[in-house]
Amino acid sequence: MTNEADKPGVRGFFKRLRAKLNVGPAWLTTDITELLPGRKIDAEILDDLETRLITADVGTEATGRILDELRRRVARKELNDVDALLAALRKAMVDILAPVERPLVIDPAIKPYVILVVGINGAGKTTTIGKLAHRLLAEGRSVMLAAGDTFRAAAREQLTIWAERNRVPIIAQQSGAEPAAVIFDGLQAARARNIDVLIADTAGRLHTQTHLMDELKKVKRVLARLDPGAPHEVLLILDGTIGQNAVAQAAEFHKELAVTGLVVTKLDGTAKGGVVLAIAQRLGIPIRFVGVGEDTEDFGVFNAAEFVSALLKTADEGVS
Repeated sequence: MTNEADKPGVRGFFKRLRAKLNVGPAWLTTDITELLPGRKIDAEILDDLETRLITADVGTEATGRILDELRRRVARKELNDVDALLAALRKAMVDILAPVERPLVIDPAIKPYVILVVGINGAGKTTTIGKLAHRLLAEGRSVMLAAGDTFRAAAREQLTIWAERNRVPIIAQQSGAEPAAVIFDGLQAARARNIDVLIADTAGRLHTQTHLMDELKKVKRVLARLDPGAPHEVLLILDGTIGQNAVAQAAEFHKELAVTGLVVTKLDGTAKGGVVLAIAQRLGIPIRFVGVGEDTEDFGVFNAAEFVSALLKTADEGVS
């Protein structure tokens, strides 16, 4: 089986990730040797590292797990220099992320394979749908879009632009139409045209808006009438710049909708990236993709080792 990292174009994405992730004034942009002013690794050094992890949005649970491991290794006298500390830190972070490194797998026996895309306004749902459609087309699959965000005319227009750019069909209705009905029509149309994958957009909503969450539950129920297994993927889009709020959003969406996969967007620029570890530690939901910009090439499959290398600005070395 081909390793994801060996596929054409994947190494290029990892280079983009490394260049764009954590470019702001976060602790990970600072040479980690600053933590070691010519003395051995001790409690003070680890306390400083703990503060930097928390301020980089790693969260208290993931930070506690990382520091517990580092303190154990210090007690065993395994961390005697900066290289050893870096290696141990990297391994502890990869250990948290590795279980959620689970790429989206489209089952060819399910046709159409229905992906329901959810998240709050501004997280990047429409852009993610366009990039995902582009990726699936490149893999040789046929794709259809369903404009389930009927509350904002701009959302339908944006999705139509992506459909035209990717040359894929789109099912849409006028503003104010019933979202569940639009997506149901999309599933019927995708079946009739023998489409491989149907990607359905939904209106952005805060996880605290109960009536809007109920609308998403209705979409799921209506789809299940036509295909008991649909949607086959509930893909939650999270804005990587909002820190711990992303963890709260993911927890609530997961509780209400049984989210099956995540896409973390906007990890370029000001995003610190640590929130990905917080989400992995707290929820364990598979992270399918990450985004580091607006271009199609700025969207790639999540890889735990590469992500940690990008955070730490270290070489992609094997984890021992």
